[in-house]
Amino acid sequence: MRHTMPNTFRSSLVHRLRPALAALGLALTPLLAQAAIPIQHWTHASGARVYLVQSPTIPMLDVQIDLDGGTRRDPADRAGLASATASMLSAGVAARDGQPALDENALSGAWVDLGAQMGSNASGDRFSVSLRTLTDPDLLEKAVALAARQLLSPDWTASVWERDRLRWLASLKEAETRPGTLAGRAFSQAVYGDHPYGRETTAATLNAISVDDMRAFYRRHMAACRAQVSLVGAIDRAAAERIVDRFMAALAPNGCEPLAAVPEVAPLTKAVDQRLPFDAAQAQVLIGQPGHRRNDPDFFPLFVGNYILGGGGFVSRLTTEVREKRGLSYSAYSYFAPGLHAGAFQVGLTTRPDQAAQAVSVAQDVVRRFVAEGPTEAELKAAKDFLINGFALRFDSNRKLLDNVANIAWNGLPLDYLETWTGKVQAVSTADIRRAFARVLQPGRMVTVVVGAKP
Repeated sequence: MRHTMPNTFRSSLVHRLRPALAALGLALTPLLAQAAIPIQHWTHASGARVYLVQSPTIPMLDVQIDLDGGTRRDPADRAGLASATASMLSAGVAARDGQPALDENALSGAWVDLGAQMGSNASGDRFSVSLRTLTDPDLLEKAVALAARQLLSPDWTASVWERDRLRWLASLKEAETRPGTLAGRAFSQAVYGDHPYGRETTAATLNAISVDDMRAFYRRHMAACRAQVSLVGAIDRAAAERIVDRFMAALAPNGCEPLAAVPEVAPLTKAVDQRLPFDAAQAQVLIGQPGHRRNDPDFFPLFVGNYILGGGGFVSRLTTEVREKRGLSYSAYSYFAPGLHAGAFQVGLTTRPDQAAQAVSVAQDVVRRFVAEGPTEAELKAAKDFLINGFALRFDSNRKLLDNVANIAWNGLPLDYLETWTGKVQAVSTADIRRAFARVLQPGRMVTVVVGAKP
């Protein structure tokens, strides 16, 4: 659950950043041309792992702190707690050390005055806090100080949570009217079973969450010793070390309580087929199973192979067979969602209710044949050309570059990951893809969910 930026905040930020953003393309050009990102890495005294990319041309800094506090850490009866905690991190700052309290409006106003932005969100694996600010010395010092206050003394205001919970409950109720929501929920539960990846936020779990739960969750999971800090911008290592010192000092009082191990996603033992009634113009189809972890040694064969199977849009096999040859759907897709555990492999499409059975059969057959036979050499060459030629677009902004650095930090990837990326893609063979897909996917034991099909 992510807060959107107020219009006044956005206007102030854009006004201050316009000169910097205008120079962004020029500043990143040398990095893009070399396809080499010089990443500095060290371990902070607290135990936090720090990753820095210096980009001195742009007077801007992006920081991301990632911690093991994603939704996989939600208690089963309080699904949504991590997301609620992330949302409420901007609800205000408590009074401390002679500094007055700031309610959510005063805190938002303080960020507007600085032309800076701080945000937080919870994904499946991570609780992430981000800061964007100009590097003018006075502005940078104030932005870092305010961010540290927010990390140290968030004010879990019960009245704000009650208001936000009502909004969230209304959003959940509205989502129940959409067939895509029902399909996604049924698919997730069937693929993940009892694993935390499959937990869904409901009215009951939301109503069970209190601000005391958020305080406890924050203290338990926001530990400096387990943090990964990524910084991209116009600062040197000495300045980065001072910033990290401030942020880790704010998290240090939370301690470093050991976290319980999260089990792996169990493989499916048999096929699951669910046909759910729903009166809609389009039937929703999802097919899949648990896929692979992000650190799987076959990550690149699976990544390139999926581009050919269903990740390449109109040039993928799924779209060719389902849309172009048979006109069963506007589009069909597939993707892997790897994480610290085996994220789902998913095929998706929408179709006319009376065509759902045929569309499911065609999609299943495409996956089955791809797993058995792999791609052709021509398909592989086209995929490599597209992926390699578009590689620079993966980090053509500070935000994208920060995302890549944070990905390297979180997943423990080599520091030269971006430098070797195109070589790893180029090295993938048709045999690699066939072997990897045959190992990871079992077409005879997949989940198939159809919502809204005609009998």
